[in-house]
Amino acid sequence: MSETWLSIPPESGFGVRNLPYGVFSPPEAAPRVGVRIGDHVLDLAAALGDPVFSSPSLNEFMAAGPQRWQRVRAEITRLLTDEANRPAVEPALYPVGEVELHLPCTVADYVDFYASEHHASNIGRMFRPDAAPLLPNWKHLPVGYHGRAGTVVVSGTPIVRPNGQRKPPAEDTPSFGPSRRLDIEAEVGFVVGTPSPLGSAVPLTDFSRHVFGVCLVNDWSARDIQAWEYVPLGPFLGKSFATSVSPWVVPLDALSAARVPTPVQDPEPLPYLRETDPWGLDLSLTVELNGKPIAHPPFSSMYWSPAQMLAHLTVNGASLRTGDLYASGTVSGPEREQRGSLIELSWNGAEPVRLDGGETRSFLEDGDTVTIRATAPGEGCTIGFGEVTGTIHPAP
Repeated sequence: MSETWLSIPPESGFGVRNLPYGVFSPPEAAPRVGVRIGDHVLDLAAALGDPVFSSPSLNEFMAAGPQRWQRVRAEITRLLTDEANRPAVEPALYPVGEVELHLPCTVADYVDFYASEHHASNIGRMFRPDAAPLLPNWKHLPVGYHGRAGTVVVSGTPIVRPNGQRKPPAEDTPSFGPSRRLDIEAEVGFVVGTPSPLGSAVPLTDFSRHVFGVCLVNDWSARDIQAWEYVPLGPFLGKSFATSVSPWVVPLDALSAARVPTPVQDPEPLPYLRETDPWGLDLSLTVELNGKPIAHPPFSSMYWSPAQMLAHLTVNGASLRTGDLYASGTVSGPEREQRGSLIELSWNGAEPVRLDGGETRSFLEDGDTVTIRATAPGEGCTIGFGEVTGTIHPAP
């Protein structure tokens, strides 16, 4: 395949082999669907003459299914690689710095998993030091919980410190006020395109028929609120106040070169979770706090794959809806610098993270900005995911 006629730096991550989708507003115009190419956004409604891309959401296009996704991707590639198309396509290109980026889809449901063995083991060691790090069910199924679709926000949206009940171990009764232990969770998200009917499970082999693409997620976490509320039913207000996602959704077709086997799963999962064509992904994440890189979590270390997560999510007959978002849970590797949350990096405050200028952090302070980036290997290139970022604002 020839390269695009646009001038794109080799390190861009947004070459013609990527083509992630998003929703953007040109100056003084309504939101519509575009594709990132280099430092530009291609207006698909203008370039393809298809009104489905005039929508302020990817949902209608995603619902059309994988054959339609592949045809459109092939057509965009043709437009951007054949020099003869340049005069017609150039007017539909906008510098990415001159447009406003929006939430890429209307989120139907949101599910967050807990799929990193390293993260789950670290949390277990902190809070259950005299017991096994993992609970008995962890290696038999992808543990998850349902979040709130209405608090999923696009990168750059301010994150207001949540209020709630907190009860530190040394206090006899709970108090109410702003979270004192606000944290991040560096995650990878998967966006559902093709729905499935209620009462019908989605097998592992149908993963790519339903999942449209991949984005970055920061599932902000109020650790003190969560610690008091989560027994016996699990996360609630400590997680539901905000979940940030990147504006670009990388299609699965762009990630074929990034596929890797998942770690060996022992004991062997039940039949509905046994992968013969593994969907592990070699994504390299970087977490920055106030501009300083503090962690480099590897998604390739995740114990449960996104296909296994989807199979488990639907095995009871739960339906999929276009725009469903499910996330991996915190991505953490075996090394300290690979931990994807502050509670792990600071070991629950015992080993504060050092920042530039001599500052330290155990948890987030007002004014802190967190940015998560990621790349993956492509076919002779690097696939970029952009970033998901958010700045902490004081509690009301």
